[in-house]
Formats: sequence, structure tokens, C-alpha cells
Amino acid sequence: MTTDLGLPDTIRACLFDLDGVVTRTAVVHAAAWKETFDAFLRDREGPGHRPFDARDYDRYVDGRPRADGVRTFLASRGIELPEGSPDDPPDTATVHGLGNRKNERLLEKIRTEGVDAYDSSVRYIEAVRARGLATAVVSSSANTVDVLRSIGAEHLFDVRIDGVVAAERGLPGKPRPDTFLAAAEALGVPPAQAAVFEDALAGTEAGRAGGFGYVVGVDRTGRRAALYAHGADRVVTDLSELTR
Repeated sequence: MTTDLGLPDTIRACLFDLDGVVTRTAVVHAAAWKETFDAFLRDREGPGHRPFDARDYDRYVDGRPRADGVRTFLASRGIELPEGSPDDPPDTATVHGLGNRKNERLLEKIRTEGVDAYDSSVRYIEAVRARGLATAVVSSSANTVDVLRSIGAEHLFDVRIDGVVAAERGLPGKPRPDTFLAAAEALGVPPAQAAVFEDALAGTEAGRAGGFGYVVGVDRTGRRAALYAHGADRVVTDLSELTR
């Protein structure tokens, strides 16, 4: 039933990350993180600070909930900040304040630059649904609804587990598998019969940790080997490769 989709026949549901898989917002997130952390490090350490770079983004931030990304990156630099609270203003020197500063920059970039979908990903998801498979979007972003609305893609997903839902339910983020497991449960499908589609290393780790039937790594930035090492069963540069 699903071999023409590049998936094992046992797969009954597909769980898609948003940023970098469905939309081109991963690069916008990376830019917002860099601006935020570089300004923070410059204020803290002066002009000789070591800037936040692509390797930092891949290792410590990409795919993780916002506050987890702040904690993990700062820990890599030996920096500790108070936790604060989720409603801290963006100029507050706390984990949540710094995360909110990043989100403020991100939303400004989305407003000024817009959001684009990967057309081939949209076509693939439409093909998945045409074959009768269930679909879910699983993202750490708290802006998932706004992004889906902006590209007219809300109808493509039966279930949404995003940063807002995860916070409401107390679900730990990627690389823990809990958000993907929640999506599979909501679709009524066991993990072994669900496929995960991820561009983040933390996301493919989550797919492997959750015992999912197939994990597709989407390599937009030359991380093919790393995606395999972190749990992908197959790595493609574009979802259209799965149907060839």
C-alpha cells in the first residue's frame, strides 16, 4: 500500500516535523537564534566572545523546545541563568527571557520575510493522505498554528502536537519521543506503524527512541551522516525522492 511513498507496507501514519520539513522556516529560526545568542554573549563577554555558529545550532538548539535550546546551548558555554517564568519580558536575563527574545526576533522575521512551504513536501503529504494514511504535525514551535495558516496547510494534518500542546500536557520535547508518541496515540496508531519525518538531529533521535517503524531524515544542510547516526532509517534531501 505504501511502497510508492517510499515507506514500509506496515506504515499507517506519518508524523511530520514542521520547520525544515514542511516549511522553509528552519533557516529563519537559525538566524533568530544567532542574533539572540550573539547579542547576549557580546553583552556578557565583550567583543572577543565566541559567536554562536551552525554547529552550535545543530547540536544544542535545532528541534528542541525553546527553553531547552537556551539551557543546552548556555550549558555548552558553562553559563547558568535563572529559569525565570514563561512570561518573562524579552530583556530579562533568564532562560525564559532569552527564549522570548529569540521568539520576538523570529516573529519579526516571519512578518517581514514571510513563510514559504516546500511545495514537494506539500505534494508528498497530499499523496500520503490520498493513500488513506493518517497525518500529524509534531513541532516544538509555539507558532505552529500561525505558520500553517500562513501557508494554507492546516487541512493537511489530522493531529497537531506542538509547543503549545506540549506545554499544556507537560510533554518533554525532542530528543525525548513523547511528542511523537502523543501524536501516534491521538491517531490511534502504534509507534511501530508510524513514520517520523525530521530534519533535526534531536528529532531523528526521538524517532529512534520512540520505537517508530520508520524514521526519514531530511537533509537540507549537508548533515546526511549525522542524521543516520542519530537514528534515521533513510535520509533524503527532499521528500520527492521518496516517490521516485
